[in-house]
Amino acid sequence: MAVLDKLAAMGRSGGYWLALLLLGLAMEGMALFYQYRLDYPPCVLCIHVRIWLLGLMGVAALALWLRHYPLWMAGLHGLVALLMGGMLERSWQLLGTERGWIFGSCNMDAGLPDWFALDRWFPALFEVKEACGYTPELLFGVTMAEGLLLFSTLLALLATGLLLATLLTGNRR
Repeated sequence: MAVLDKLAAMGRSGGYWLALLLLGLAMEGMALFYQYRLDYPPCVLCIHVRIWLLGLMGVAALALWLRHYPLWMAGLHGLVALLMGGMLERSWQLLGTERGWIFGSCNMDAGLPDWFALDRWFPALFEVKEACGYTPELLFGVTMAEGLLLFSTLLALLATGLLLATLLTGNRR
């Protein structure tokens, strides 16, 4: 049980949630750097990934505030797992489009409802600028689609592990 207790404690720590928040901010910043400085305009799948990251940052900020309330921890870890599952799906679509084994999953409409029209409210961040096809290389031949797929997979697994540890330890301190 020592491992579960350590995982549950990590999931309650402010450092974990702050790291998630800063990681989300860094990834959004990197996306904007690629868009505005390196001239790689975002496709609809890239915009969807940005929205999932926005959700992650929102949950992390909320968790920083609610981390001392044990009943909230399981729900917040579950939300992170769901958000990363959504980002994983979009990253898979992006990689499949880039590699050519998924067709027709990309257009120029973000598909957001009027009550959540981020593409109209914040076009500098969420407006679709081009059709899908490829993503830029990050480092060592790894493309952005590959990096996003790896990141979302690892974070979904971590969040699921923290959720299980939180539930199995009963949130004991």
